[in-house]
Amino acid sequence: MKQKTHKGLQKRVKIRKSGTIRVQKSCKNHLLSNKSKRQKKSGSTGLVVSPGHLKAVKKKLGM
Repeated sequence: MKQKTHKGLQKRVKIRKSGTIRVQKSCKNHLLSNKSKRQKKSGSTGLVVSPGHLKAVKKKLGM
């Protein structure tokens, strides 16, 4: 039986042309007025999924 795509994960990740998977950093949604400029700017680019988690993430996405 085919495995279904994990819809929650699918909404949270972005797959690049090179095959790397990017996710948004945490602490960027609310209460931003209390956070410093440095804290807010640090999460702007996002994170690349580490090689240790890559296999599990791809399996959940059906890749």
